[in-house]
Amino acid sequence: MSYQHTIRGKVYSFDSLRVLLAKASPFRTGDALAGLSAATYEERVAAQLTLSDVPLRDFLQEAVVPYEEDEVTRLIIDAHDQQQFAPVSSFTVGELRDWLLKEETDTAVLQQLEAGLTPEMVAAVSKLMRNQDLIAVARKCEVVTRFRNTVGLKGRFSTRLQPNHPTDDPRGVAASIIDGLRYGSGDAVIGINPATDSPAAVTKLLVLIDTLRQQFDIPTQSCVLSHVTTSIALINNNVPLDLCFQSIAGTEKANTSFGVNLALLEEAYQATLSLNRGTVGNNVMYFETGQGSELSANAHHGVDQQTCEARTYAVARKYKPFLVNSVVGFIGPEYLYDGKQIIRAALEDHFCAKLLGLPMGMDVCYTNHAEADQDDMDNLLTLLGVAGCNFIMGIPGSDDIMLNYQSTSFHDALYVRKVLGLQPAPEFEQWLIRQGITDSMGNLSGTTPGMLLHQTNALWLKS
Repeated sequence: MSYQHTIRGKVYSFDSLRVLLAKASPFRTGDALAGLSAATYEERVAAQLTLSDVPLRDFLQEAVVPYEEDEVTRLIIDAHDQQQFAPVSSFTVGELRDWLLKEETDTAVLQQLEAGLTPEMVAAVSKLMRNQDLIAVARKCEVVTRFRNTVGLKGRFSTRLQPNHPTDDPRGVAASIIDGLRYGSGDAVIGINPATDSPAAVTKLLVLIDTLRQQFDIPTQSCVLSHVTTSIALINNNVPLDLCFQSIAGTEKANTSFGVNLALLEEAYQATLSLNRGTVGNNVMYFETGQGSELSANAHHGVDQQTCEARTYAVARKYKPFLVNSVVGFIGPEYLYDGKQIIRAALEDHFCAKLLGLPMGMDVCYTNHAEADQDDMDNLLTLLGVAGCNFIMGIPGSDDIMLNYQSTSFHDALYVRKVLGLQPAPEFEQWLIRQGITDSMGNLSGTTPGMLLHQTNALWLKS
């Protein structure tokens, strides 16, 4: 299909939905690097005006990546729910935006729409929205998941305790875990990026976390972020694995670069379910995403990076994950150059994922060669808290000493909870109170519970 719009006598033409979506995207360096972005601000406005008049049904008739060439496209089209789509099926993209912002379009209404929207529809409407709009609509979404505790309830704000260590030293990892627990961090997951993906190293870390969890009866879940094939092998060897992790992307070719496909993810999902380790639910998958991964793998098919990212969420929701997060600023300034681009991308990712029914968190982060700093991250952190983000990262001092990037600290999560009146996951909150780490109002006790410190020292010595 061809689309066009006239501004001041100049006709702007866009020969496909793929091109139109790319030209309508707010500027970012990744799209410019790929030669996809609008050449001028006026062309971008023309594309956005054109996009606002596109019927949502067009997205069901014209795939941005051909159906025959890409299993992610086939998943999107084949899984589309016409019944859930019916209430908005007559809308244009612009009309969808206006409807989403209406007061009567509430949480219950949005939950009935999730399977009726395709990622491309959601990406399209996000391109017409101000940051304020992205926050307002995302805040109305509620996506709740359960394993050993309950994450995503309104009024709650969780953290992934990320105790990475450059050599996977158990003492260093254990020290970071205890530090995070003392600050009320870790209800989403205690999740480690291993320095190596060897089964022996991953097993050692999983056993360490599980021993600590059982010793203190902590209502949380563990994950070592190894490749899904490593996780499957560990499951077959009865290693105590709670959540199965994988980085994923929005095209078949990009997923191939990660060493996965839908069949392998399904195998991992079924294998992890078979362990029956959850106590309050059975959401067992953890996925990480991020704008630019398709471009970095030369697997974007001419699709802009934000639309590719939204397509990733179709892959994720197929497996009913416990957690999903975008590592928004990690990939570098070649894709998101500065704080402004990182903030915009994070709000887009959070909005799109929540609208598609995903339990979305965010790694509020940047690399040291990006034009961003901790003030930018403070701004983004606050915006995401207002928007109802499910979880963020908790890292000692906000400085990941293994991955060498800047993220959010244990104190950052306390700040968001305090200023916005939010609490941890309910089961974890009660554990914090029982341990004497916080009081019933969520305030830290200011001291380390003696038994916790004593038993942890014993654990370190065993390690």
